[in-house]
Amino acid sequence: MKPVLYIVIPCYNEQEVLPITAPQFLTKLLVLRDLGKISDESRVLFVNDGSRDRTWEIIRELAASDPHYLGISQSRNRGHQNAVLAGLMEAKDRCDITISIDCDGQDDIDAMDRMVDAYLDGCDVVYGVRASRRTDTFFKRFTAQSFYKFLAAMGAEVVYNHADYRLISARVLQELAGFREVNLFLRGLVPLVGFKSTTVSYDRAERLAGKSHYPLGKMLTLAMDGITSLSVKPLRLITGFGVFVALVSFLGVVWAIVTALSGKSVEGWASMTSIVCFVSGVQLISLGIIGEYVGKTYLEVKQRPRYIISERTWDDAEAGRKS
Repeated sequence: MKPVLYIVIPCYNEQEVLPITAPQFLTKLLVLRDLGKISDESRVLFVNDGSRDRTWEIIRELAASDPHYLGISQSRNRGHQNAVLAGLMEAKDRCDITISIDCDGQDDIDAMDRMVDAYLDGCDVVYGVRASRRTDTFFKRFTAQSFYKFLAAMGAEVVYNHADYRLISARVLQELAGFREVNLFLRGLVPLVGFKSTTVSYDRAERLAGKSHYPLGKMLTLAMDGITSLSVKPLRLITGFGVFVALVSFLGVVWAIVTALSGKSVEGWASMTSIVCFVSGVQLISLGIIGEYVGKTYLEVKQRPRYIISERTWDDAEAGRKS
């Protein structure tokens, strides 16, 4: 039996690029169908993440024009990771495999052929990995590579140069649904689920239209979410550094006592001020990191919904049939 594929596409203020990329996604879906790799029940599922422009109106128009287009809309903007999760969870009971991909046209859709082939060969997860970053500016390339290296150094298990372009089978999605984190970092959660996986490399192009919604600030926030939700290594580093500072301080106390007893002590404020400033800085940084974990714990224990779907295009179709 041919697998049912859902292409899950998060959208936030994408009215400029959506009319360009939507036909490309549909064409790829139909090509895979005609090649006999997927079922005709396969769909392109757009997830509107509380857009403030005409994105949702365009999605509804697309759904009305072709049954292969589907769309869901969140009640408000909840962020890229929550939008991807909403689409995956909405699709998991309707399909055999999903492929999540951004709407901007930068990810090579032809890599989907190899992803589906890898699934047919027995892989449940296929990660899309960038072959190079030659299209990026130096700053973008440096910050992105530092992002992955920093995550790895902090103990977060991630696939290098992989974002959210991936194939996931339905049985992996069923297990992923059991991860109830509110602070989502799918790039780290999917590897934790396990199952047989592989990678597919591709070249990333320039954005076809519109502007990026992932500036440096959001990347830093994403990195912090990844670290605090997947690793306690920063807390252990604080503990280790605290032990080191305590040891140095003890040696300093011994030195001060020996100096005082030998009658060679000299009063001075510079050394004392330096020590106080250093220790105070260490304490504030440590409290900040601990506070980040406490804050995330506070958000997790409330168990608020990670997404709320306010509209579905198939509800429009059913309403039209009833009328």
